[in-house]
Amino acid sequence: MIPETTGKQVQLLKEVVPKATRLGALYPGSGQGSGGGVNLEAAKVAAKASGLQLKVFEARDPEALPRAFETATKAHVDVLIVFTGFLGFQYRERVIAFAAQQRVPALYQFREFVEAGGLMSYGANLAERYHRAAYFVEKILKGAKPAELPVEQPTKFELVINLKTARALGLTIPPSVLGRADQVIE
Repeated sequence: MIPETTGKQVQLLKEVVPKATRLGALYPGSGQGSGGGVNLEAAKVAAKASGLQLKVFEARDPEALPRAFETATKAHVDVLIVFTGFLGFQYRERVIAFAAQQRVPALYQFREFVEAGGLMSYGANLAERYHRAAYFVEKILKGAKPAELPVEQPTKFELVINLKTARALGLTIPPSVLGRADQVIE
């Protein structure tokens, strides 16, 4: 994941819930495909710049999710950012259900979370990333040396908002945020 997007994610949460003071971060731990500690450090910087106190809830495996949820509940976070990693994506229904149960506006890295009932996502399109990976696999299978292939970062990021979830949370998404959305799910 790209840590530069983390600042934008925190900013979006603050725009949607301007009175928020406590930001929770569900973090799968380093080595779980979440961008390691780089995204977490970016969240700390962005939270401080937005006047938010950051609380981190780590869940390295599925058994740790209930403990992370319990800790997040006790911390009374106002908004939640979910660093996906492999754990969070695989268990997205549980994460989305927790946010809904606690009535915490949450932002995710991938649109698939919003399509499954999450509030908002901001990040690279996962399907496009898989297509680019296939492109590189094809090149390697045709004889290209992996070390000679360029490293690519996503260049297009999308904001997806679920208005049904917003209504269930009692939120009104500001027009300034809706106007930037690539997709709005009714």
